[in-house]
Amino acid sequence: MTPREALFDADDHAPALPVCDHYSGVEVRMRKSLELQAELGPVFDVTLDCEDGAPVGGELEHANLCAELVMSATNRFERVGARVHPVDHPAFEHDVDTLVRRAGSRLAYLMVPKPRGLADVRRAIDEIDHFIRIHGHGREIPVHVLVETHGALREVDAIAAHPRIESVSFGLMDFVSAHRGAIPASAMSAEGQFNHPLVRRAKLEIAAACHAHGKAPSHCVVTEFKDLRALSGAATRATREFGYTRMWSIHPDQVRTIVDAFAPTVAETDLAIEIIRAAQAAQWAPIRHRDTLHDRASYRYFWQVLERARRTGQPLPAEVRQAWFDKAVA
Repeated sequence: MTPREALFDADDHAPALPVCDHYSGVEVRMRKSLELQAELGPVFDVTLDCEDGAPVGGELEHANLCAELVMSATNRFERVGARVHPVDHPAFEHDVDTLVRRAGSRLAYLMVPKPRGLADVRRAIDEIDHFIRIHGHGREIPVHVLVETHGALREVDAIAAHPRIESVSFGLMDFVSAHRGAIPASAMSAEGQFNHPLVRRAKLEIAAACHAHGKAPSHCVVTEFKDLRALSGAATRATREFGYTRMWSIHPDQVRTIVDAFAPTVAETDLAIEIIRAAQAAQWAPIRHRDTLHDRASYRYFWQVLERARRTGQPLPAEVRQAWFDKAVA
């Protein structure tokens, strides 16, 4: 048995998504994003943006372009998704129809923005599943959702509990704007977004709801895209303090910084390997390691450290990969 098989029930498995979700909506940038993914590997997703990327009046053409890119040879790792328009926008149905019909066989996920609550999420999923049935690709396309309204935050636990939801993201800028000036602009900065009580509350409720229902919480953008030090600090706080397992990127330069911040350190990875090896030798009974007691609860934590190291492209010893990961894939 692999450590995952020994330590977790079959249904106790959150989505193993890449830790970075890179958004791009202009054609030249979308193509460059796919080139960067080919270079770095599947340590980040590319989300082709039909909402903010499509010119007014050109929504259908833009959806077709996104579908073309999903189906192209540049989608090397099957980790390309798309953001559609909000469910009450006239272009929503055309977005979903086009993407599912032309690219449903390879689309990694569909992101639904700006739901006002659970009812909007259900409506969007019903439409998505309707087109999946019509176009007959034989697979459920995962659905991601962007929480950025008061209603969606109020019902975030029910949204995260929906069986078709894979990930829930936090939309910082729209959320702040929804407070009609009551939250200052500083709360949208790399540092301020972690300090304002209302924004902190939103982030924590989203993360808690996701972890309660085995979904991936995805952290919001950092708009100071050239300040990589600020980005690194924000990404580190997002994963270490707020429990996020994924984060948005809006500029290619942000991708590596986010992946590095979400990766465990070499020391953390080495410690996890030591503990899992000792636990496996003890047939998962409690052990003493460096004068600290460990049992199945801490084993699960350290195994998840190793899974995160693998998702972020960190080097693992060949014997670890072969015994614990390659066997699971096989």
